[in-house]
Parts: sequence; structure tokens; C-alpha cells
Amino acid sequence: MRILILGGTAFLSREIARQAISAGHGVTCLARGATAEPPPGAAWVKADRSSGAAAYAQVKREWDAVIEVARDPEPARDALEALAARSGHWTFVSSCSAYADHSVPGAAEDAALLPALAGGTPSAPENYGESKVAIEAATLEATAGNAHLCRAGLISGPGDPSDRYGYWPARFARNQGPVLVPDIAAHPTQAIDVRDLAAWILAAAGQGTTGALNACGEQVSFGDVLAACRETAGHRGAPATAAGEWLVAQGVNYWSGPESLPLWLPPGHEGFMARSNKAARAAGMALRPWQETLADTLDDERARGLDRPRKAGLPPPVEQRLVNTLHRGGA
Repeated sequence: MRILILGGTAFLSREIARQAISAGHGVTCLARGATAEPPPGAAWVKADRSSGAAAYAQVKREWDAVIEVARDPEPARDALEALAARSGHWTFVSSCSAYADHSVPGAAEDAALLPALAGGTPSAPENYGESKVAIEAATLEATAGNAHLCRAGLISGPGDPSDRYGYWPARFARNQGPVLVPDIAAHPTQAIDVRDLAAWILAAAGQGTTGALNACGEQVSFGDVLAACRETAGHRGAPATAAGEWLVAQGVNYWSGPESLPLWLPPGHEGFMARSNKAARAAGMALRPWQETLADTLDDERARGLDRPRKAGLPPPVEQRLVNTLHRGGA
């Protein structure tokens, strides 16, 4: 296939490019390359998508597949206007954050979506889901439905820049001290390996898959994830388990960002990491064992540095202070 990737330099889009090149496809990446380059073997069109339609002047040819990973509706609409009529198949990597309700475990693709971000409204982290919905709608309109809306769940695996999954195996490997964990052992987690997601996106493009499909991993309890992290990392101590109310009172944040505990979700999100992936599995999405992802993630974390600054999780001094407070007063 002749594949155009709108991106190709970061995490998922770079893995898509890498796998496509390995499979013998002709790959072109359109990206600024401000902080990274596409993988070797890809043709690289350097362009700034904030410049509007002019960004696509060098790629106006016929493509078997175009893969879009944008989160801002404006450049996504520009790309669709310039390229949709020249593409045999279009993939938009959307997100399960597009759904309006995250409280129902097992929800499938027919669940209600958030309202689309209104035109002229700047895209921001706070309206990420609405931005994805707006791009989904624009994609379906521009391609007359000939598009795969790949609603990805939490993406994990080697190279994850968000730290929302790698924090836990890295933390258990960092030292033998007490690890502060939320008291949610029975709660589900759901992550898809970036390598599996990239393979599915390419397979779906090759077979002409269309429609919205949840690209989510299998559900694994938080307790099982932590137990596997401890075993894989060789951690022998007992976790310091704290109730959610106590953690909130201490200023610990849910899910992601500074001073957070990844995979810990606020009330009302019982279905956020428990969505149905049955339709995608039936269409051919294959998932490796989650234990393999965890082990490979830990190898990657060790290579990148267990003590490096992180975008999510508790910095060591904060965790130690909280553990000391917990042990003094209980949770």
C-alpha cells in the first residue's frame, strides 16, 4: 500500500510507520519533526499543519490509505479537504474519551458521544473528547463513511510518553521501599499495547474496515496488575494501601498528571477502563498477553531511567511523605 501518515514521529504514529515499513509498504510521513524524526525508510514531508491547506501541497497524490492521529479539529478538517478524495481508505485514531458516559462497564460502540467541539473553539486538553468527536463527524462527512474510526483506549507499551502505565512497573523496580497504592484491587484496568494497536490500524486499512470500533485491551484487575508489577520487578515489600478518600484529602490526583496515581479513576468512571472490545476483536484485532506488555514496558523503563522525571505518578519525596503520614495516622 501507499500509506500517508499525518504524523509519524511520536509514539503511536511512529510505531505505525515502523511496522508499515517493515511490512514493505510505501510510507510517507507528514510532520514538522520539531522533536523527533520518522523511522528510517519513511519518506518525510516536513510541514507545519497549523499553516492550513498549504501544509498538504506536497502530498496531493493518490493514496491507498491515510492515517490521521490529530486531536485538533482545524488541521484535521484541512487534511480531509485536501486529501479525502485522493484516499482509498481513511483511518482516524479517535479515543474512548469521545463517549459521554464512562460509568457503565461493558459499553460498546453504540454508546452516546459527547457533543462535538463547536467550530472556532480552541482545542485544549479540557475538551479533548469533544475535539475527537468533531473530527469523527468531519471524517465521516468528507469520506462518505469510508473511514475507520479507531476509538483507542489507554495506550501502553514501550516508549509511552504519558507514564500512565509504565509508572507502576517502574515504581516497583525503583527500590524496595513501600509503594503507595490506592485501595482499588478489584477495579478493572484496560490498556492496549501500542504495537498491537499499530498492527490493527494497518490491518484494518488493508482490509478496508470502516465504522467506529473500540480498540481497547482486555480487562485486568488493578490488583492483578500490581501483583504482576511486583513479581516482574522483584519487589519484596508490601504496598502501602490507602483509601481513595484519604488520597483525595492529601491532594493526590486521579489518573494522570503531576502528583497522581495512574489507573486510579474518580467516581463515575467505573466503565472507563471496562469498555467492550468485542467488535474490534471480531474484525481481526489481535492482542498479546498483557503480561508481555508489562515485562517489555519495564525493560523500556529501565532503559529510559527509573528515576527520570515523569508526567504522571508521585515524585519520590511526595510518595515518601504520604507513606509516612499514612503510617502515622492510618487511612
